[in-house]
Parts: sequence; C-alpha cells; structure tokens
Amino acid sequence: MAEESESKQSVVESMMEKISEKIHGHDSSSSSDSDSDHEKPASPSSVKAKIYRLFGRERPVHHVLGGGKPADVFLWRNKKISAGVLGGATAIWVLFELIEYHLLTLICHISILCLALLFLWSNAHTFIHKSPPRIPEIHLPEEPFLQVASALAIELNQGLKLLRDIASGRNLKEFLMVIAAFWVLSIVGSWCNFLTLFYICFVLLHTVPVLYEKYEDKVDPFAEKAAIEIKKQYAVFDAKVLSKIPMGPLKAKKV
Repeated sequence: MAEESESKQSVVESMMEKISEKIHGHDSSSSSDSDSDHEKPASPSSVKAKIYRLFGRERPVHHVLGGGKPADVFLWRNKKISAGVLGGATAIWVLFELIEYHLLTLICHISILCLALLFLWSNAHTFIHKSPPRIPEIHLPEEPFLQVASALAIELNQGLKLLRDIASGRNLKEFLMVIAAFWVLSIVGSWCNFLTLFYICFVLLHTVPVLYEKYEDKVDPFAEKAAIEIKKQYAVFDAKVLSKIPMGPLKAKKV
C-alpha cells in the first residue's frame, strides 16, 4: 500500500511538472512574440502621408482664427451667441442701409427714449406704487480698450512695414499680388458702400470658416489642384513677361 501511494504521488508530481513547463514555455513564447512585435519597424504604409492644407496651415481652424471666444463665435461653438451676433449685425445693416437710418440720429433717438422712460418712472413711482428704478453706475474699464488699441497698432505697423518692403522693389511677386488685391477691392468698393462691404465680410467670417472646418477633407484636394495650376500659370507668366522686365540697379546690386 505504501508503494502504491508513493507511485501515485510520483505520477501526480510528474504531471504537475509537465503542466508548469508548458505554461512557462507558452509565457516565454508569447513574451518573445510581443517583444519581436515591438522591435518590428513600422511599415511605410502605416506612416501617414503629409496632407495638403489650405494656405499651408498646420494647426486647426480654431487656432488659425486666434482661438478663444472670437474663434468660438466664428465657428458656432455656441449657437445662441453666434446667432445673436450675426442677427445684431444684420439688424444694424438693415437700419443703416435699407431704412437709411443715420448713426447719430439713431444714438440720439435711443438716448431720448431711455432718458424719458427713466425720468417718468422715477417721478411716477409714487402713483403706480412701485419702487423707483435703480440706475446702475456705469464704469468702463480701461484695459479692454488698451488691449484693442495695442492689437490694432501692432497690425497697422506690420501692414505698413509690409507695404514699405513691397514698395522698395525687393519682391516682384508680392508687389503684383498686392496691386491685384487693391484693384479687386476698388472694383468691389464701386459696387457697394463701406457698410455693405463690412457686413458681407462679417457674414463670410460667420459662414466660410465653419463650412470649411466641416468639409475640409473635400476642400483641401481641390485647393491643392488649384494651387498647382496657379503656380504653373505664374511660371509661364514669369518666363514670358516678368523675366523680360529690366530691374535696373537693384538687379545689379543682387548680382
């Protein structure tokens, strides 16, 4: 009996050793497979090719527009605020353009109406048994106005510097682009006045960026084709026309 029990124990121990060897061998094989997978270099197909973006941008549209609340308004992150801003601009354009209201007249009429209502309410509160109106003390902070003025000054200085560089004759391509832009603006300005042009630009800012952000994967391929075609046409124009224009002393200085 003792020999039979010892033989049974030896059989069980041998079976347990075989099972443990199989488990350790499977773990080592799986770990080696995972290590080999990590060591394998990524295939070229897995590397995403660089996608052409409009105007060569590398950041999202929200960052291109400056980020923050203005970009949220232009991209309709908050539909109520964006709709309110666009509705207010539309109301102003209707008042001044369609109804032909004048700014000074509108400010004076609004001031007369507000002052008259507050004055009557302040003097008639005893008859209507209501408390007098609490007119808040309005104090405009200086910091936002200083920030806006500083930003405008920076943009104006950069624009003046760009115009100075173009007028110095250093880059013929930029010169032609700016002349073409001013010419297009002069034509558009002859079609409508400044307020209508400003309103059109305002509406475009509230429609074009959000549509582009939604369909950028479809717009960018067409923009890439258009950019390639424009470069081809400019190369032909440069070879036939621009290269034959004498540059004078500036060209001699560059040589």
